[in-house]
Amino acid sequence: MFKVNGTEHSLEGIDPSTPLLWVLRDNLGLVGAKFGCGIAQCGACTVQINGQPVRSCSTPISAVDGQSITTIEGLASADGKLHALQQAWIDLDVAQCGYCQSGQLMAAAALLKEKPAPTDAEIDTAMTGHICRCGTYTRIRAAIHAAAKGGVA
Repeated sequence: MFKVNGTEHSLEGIDPSTPLLWVLRDNLGLVGAKFGCGIAQCGACTVQINGQPVRSCSTPISAVDGQSITTIEGLASADGKLHALQQAWIDLDVAQCGYCQSGQLMAAAALLKEKPAPTDAEIDTAMTGHICRCGTYTRIRAAIHAAAKGGVA
C-alpha cells in the first residue's frame, strides 16, 4: 500500500521494479509528472515522497511501499485553491513550453516547506539538476521568492 495525494493504492499486481513514474501515469492516470530523460537527470518527473523531492523515473514502485506521495495534481489544496507557488508561476508567466514545470514546482514546494524564506543560493542549490530547455530560471527564482513572500507585487 502507498498513498498518492492522500488516497491509498495497492501495489498488488504491479511489478516491483516498475518505475513510480509509470505507475502514476499508466495505472493511476496522473500525468503531471513527465518523462524527460529516464535517468534522473532532468527533473521533469519529480514528485515528493514524504515531502522530499524524488525523481520518479528511477524510483521503483517497491521503494514506496508505506510511503506518502504528492504529485503536481495534489499540490493545490483540497478546495482547489492553488499553492502559492502555482499562483506565482501564473502571475510571473514562468512557463513557456511547460514540460519541466511540474517537476520544478514539486522541488520548489519542498524547498519552501524546509526553508520558508530561501536565499538565491538556497534556491539555486535546491533547483540544481532541474533542466528547463526554455531557460526560465530567473523567472523560476523570482516566483519562488514571490511565493515565499506571500504573493506578487
